[in-house]
Amino acid sequence: MKFSALLGLLPGAALASDVLNFISANSDIDYGCRPVVMSAGDEHKLHAVVSERELHYLKRSLDSSVVRVETLDNLNKRQTSTAPIGKGDRFEGGKKAPRGLGTRKPNEYAAIQSAGIFNTNEVYTTMKGLEKEYGLELFTAPYKTFEGNKILGGYIYFTSGIHARERGGPDNLIYFISDLLYANEHRSGLTCGNKTYSNQDVKKTLGAGIVFIPMTNPVGVRHDQANSNLWRKNRNPASARPNEPLSVGVHLNRNFDFMWNFTRYFDPSVSPASTNASSQAFYDTGPFSEPETNNMAWIYDAFPNIRWFIDVHSAAGTLLYFWGDDVDQSHDPKQNLFNPAYDGKRGVVGDPLYKEFIDQQDWDNIRIQANRTNAAMNATAGRAYVPPQAMYGYTLEFRYPTNFYPSSEEYVQNIVDTNAGFMEFILTADEIGLKG
Repeated sequence: MKFSALLGLLPGAALASDVLNFISANSDIDYGCRPVVMSAGDEHKLHAVVSERELHYLKRSLDSSVVRVETLDNLNKRQTSTAPIGKGDRFEGGKKAPRGLGTRKPNEYAAIQSAGIFNTNEVYTTMKGLEKEYGLELFTAPYKTFEGNKILGGYIYFTSGIHARERGGPDNLIYFISDLLYANEHRSGLTCGNKTYSNQDVKKTLGAGIVFIPMTNPVGVRHDQANSNLWRKNRNPASARPNEPLSVGVHLNRNFDFMWNFTRYFDPSVSPASTNASSQAFYDTGPFSEPETNNMAWIYDAFPNIRWFIDVHSAAGTLLYFWGDDVDQSHDPKQNLFNPAYDGKRGVVGDPLYKEFIDQQDWDNIRIQANRTNAAMNATAGRAYVPPQAMYGYTLEFRYPTNFYPSSEEYVQNIVDTNAGFMEFILTADEIGLKG
């Protein structure tokens, strides 16, 4: 049984960095894409998805005078009200193209809401439908999954669907691309809740040059849709152990070569990944061991002019920006991820030993980008998103908190929110600069 738990630091009792460092030392607990402490005054809160055993461990291990552990809901019960997974193929093998919400009136949203989340086959047929309807040029990434699945993308770098359970990510991205193409052909703008964009904005967005892969982990997504077991990893059985079903698969976001050998780069008290195959954060036996991560790396070879990247996740309600191995700073260039003098010292939040260097202009630009994109999502209907520093590239986590299986109403609102965010992200990137 899985629960949504809230860890709350009581006012004046501790700093957010204290709980972050506790989290880093307990990486096998499922904190989602990345532990994010939400602060308001002296109160700091964090969500986690935990089993009954882990919930008991947290309550026993944490000082109750400092940290409050609450059970928000039973996620297994919550699943009974989630948006349905589409049956069959509403796009008829690519004969029909999808159309998003930004080019529709609100009273037309019900059709998308009732049809439900794309099943894995429909993610592919939507792409073929866009190819047929608008001439969208598609590509097939070269590395097939262990089950032989191909990864399909289009020249229009956005990614989604890397964590299997985060339902609606591929849909958000596909509906956005379909809206851009529809609006461009019909010379219209886009409306995302209370946020509007002109046809000139649409043309500027398409002209920026977009590359996207809507579903980077198709086998994991298919498994989660079939079993509703909050599956997060892929399904590679290479490291699986007998009678341990959780040991199947690799956490793909921990399988890239960015500081993959965390025991070398990070302080011994910090565990951003896990060597335990049954952990949700299992990093596997080496960087780029998985075809899914190789495909994402291949994109940069195939499209060498990529300058901005965003990965779509759920469900914290954040727009996370990089660098991510530690807190940013712009005054000491020696403190950087390539300097071996700092190996074994990174990752302890708030300590004086190490902070990751970033050029001040780059730092200013990525924060401008994060704040504008975040503000656009907030403007759609007043749902609260926040833009904290995190890791990798930009990570857009549509909400509701820890709700990986949205209801039908939430599913539609997520499309509205993310589509405004995607639009603002590209327009801001175009303004800041697309040349390296």
